[in-house]
Order: sequence, then structure tokens, then C-alpha cells
Amino acid sequence: MMPPRAYIFIGLNGVRILSIIAMLLVFASSILVLVNDVEAVNRSMKANTDMTDCDYIEGSTVPNQPAGVFWAVVNRLLIIFQVIVLILSEVGWPAAFFARFFPVLGPDFGLGALGIFQCLIGATILSHHVDDFTLVAAFFLFSLGCVNMLVGLVFREKAKAKRSIMSWRAEAKGVLPMHKDLPPPFARPGSTFVKNMFTGSEKSEASEFGQKGYGFGRQGEKAAGLKGFLISKPIESLPRYAPPPRSESSSSRAGTPEPTFKSSPTAI
Repeated sequence: MMPPRAYIFIGLNGVRILSIIAMLLVFASSILVLVNDVEAVNRSMKANTDMTDCDYIEGSTVPNQPAGVFWAVVNRLLIIFQVIVLILSEVGWPAAFFARFFPVLGPDFGLGALGIFQCLIGATILSHHVDDFTLVAAFFLFSLGCVNMLVGLVFREKAKAKRSIMSWRAEAKGVLPMHKDLPPPFARPGSTFVKNMFTGSEKSEASEFGQKGYGFGRQGEKAAGLKGFLISKPIESLPRYAPPPRSESSSSRAGTPEPTFKSSPTAI
């Protein structure tokens, strides 16, 4: 049985694939509507029919008003451009561009903003009288936009990280056990150290750990003198609270107090 994060990964990527398919359908249908509107405007201009009472040019989505053709073409071009940007954001390329210049579609944001853009594009297309193919594509995109907004509310900014293949691999590496022979946190003793413990040899110890010391005896004093160091004996001193030293000439009874009693004349 797969872990819960596997179902979340599959579900989010399923919604991602459906979103890309819906936007590709809207991209294709917008190009078809743009071509159909241009052909309808050309037919109306050649026919020289009176269209004063008509709100739209016959057989098109172009309004019969000043600069109606221009704004209808700009509207379709903007829809196509928006769909291309949304497809690139769903693919995740270039991620650095979206993270810097369009952060709401970058990897650090959720899917709520994407769903809002999809719903706006779908509502814009559905507000006109279009053919069946464009109608189905726009309704499909609007439905996926609602799903993306719901997913964005549930997972918030972690939605794109949970559906990312790179993050999936990183989490999988963290779950699997490690088989590498990692060194222990403490330093291992050298091979010669263990050998010297059993053989009693000390020659290799000096070469491995540096020059052997001479201690604090005659050899140490001699070696220090050769290197220019002078070892002096510290001056003897007593702390202030210590009593003064006794002289060697005084007897051991010099400090004893004189007895207060007198001996009897009849004593032996």
C-alpha cells in the first residue's frame, strides 16, 4: 500500500495535467475564433450590407461599434498570451523568471492565483456567443480553475512543492536507509598505535605524533637551554597569613611557657 503522500502527489499531478490540457484547448480555440472573426469582418465588408441595427458582425464575436474589430483582436491575443504564461507556470519553466518577476505563479505560491486566472479567462470566453468547441474548452478551463482554487485553499503554498518531482525524490532519499560506511564521530587511532601497545615499540610513536618530549628533568633543561630558553627557579615566598619561620639555633623548648607551680623542697 502506498503512503498518503503518494496519493497526494498523484492527485495534484493529475490536476496539473488536466489544467495543461484545458489551457491547450483554449489556446487552439482562441486561434480558431480569431481566424473566424477576421473572415467574418472581411465578408461583411465585401457584402456592403447595412448593419446599423446589428449589435455584432454577423457570424463573429466582433461588436458592431467604433474600433470593435481592434478590441476583439486584442482580446483574443491577450487570452492567447495569458494561456501561454499559465502553461509555462504549470510546466515550471523558467522557475527563476516567475519567482522574480511574477511571484504569484512561482514555486513559492500555491495554486489559488492560477485558479483565479483560469476562471477569469473561462468567464471571458463564455460571455460571448462562440462555437461548440470553444464553449466546451472554456467551460472545462473554468471547472479546472475552481478545482485549483480549492486545492490552493487546502494545501496553500505547499501545493507545488508536494507535486514537484524533485521534492518527491528528495523525500524518498530521506526515507530510504543509508548504506554508506560513514566514519564515526570520534577519531580512529592509528594502526601503529595499536601495534605499539602489544610490541612495546616507541620509535614509531615519535615519528607519528611528533618529536618525543624530555619531561621536566635534566634532559628537558638541557634541551631548553640549547633552544635558547632559560629555566629559573622561582623565588620562595610565603603567604601573608603564614606564621614566621622558626630559627634553627633555638631549642625545641624555647617557645614553651614557664610553669606556674613550684616544686616541693622535700621532693626527690
